[in-house]
Amino acid sequence: MNKLYRIKDSKIDKKGLYAKKDIAPGTRIIQYIGKLITKKQTENNDKFDNDKDIYLFNLNNRYDLDGDFKWNTARLINHSCDPNCEVEGKGLEIWVTSIRFIKKGEELSYDYGFGFDQDYKQFPCKCGSKKCCGYIVREGSRWRINKKFRVNKVSK
Repeated sequence: MNKLYRIKDSKIDKKGLYAKKDIAPGTRIIQYIGKLITKKQTENNDKFDNDKDIYLFNLNNRYDLDGDFKWNTARLINHSCDPNCEVEGKGLEIWVTSIRFIKKGEELSYDYGFGFDQDYKQFPCKCGSKKCCGYIVREGSRWRINKKFRVNKVSK
């Protein structure tokens, strides 16, 4: 049984993982596991349609990691625009690691790292943080959405 997290209903989206106890920065919390698949398998699989939950990590130019399995508990960690964890990968291993002190009872989250493109509106963000731009877009691209909203507000 895991000593660092438990599964609970989430305010962000469906289920989430919550700290069972205080967690120090730099702690490896859970490994993101799944099935290794080729990029071609990803492209040709309806499972990765944007209308469904997608638990997919891009590992490199040839492979992705399909984490859409009940035994991959890490798939329940939700996105936040102000996360307390990050994802670290080396080779084919992916770990969720704390990036700051996490209090007991706090929901674990990380930045999903989605790019800014025409499809960003398909991924609304419900993290509720003060840094939230309204969509699940990586931190380095959120300024584009914030700028777009400022321009739209001024022109109205």
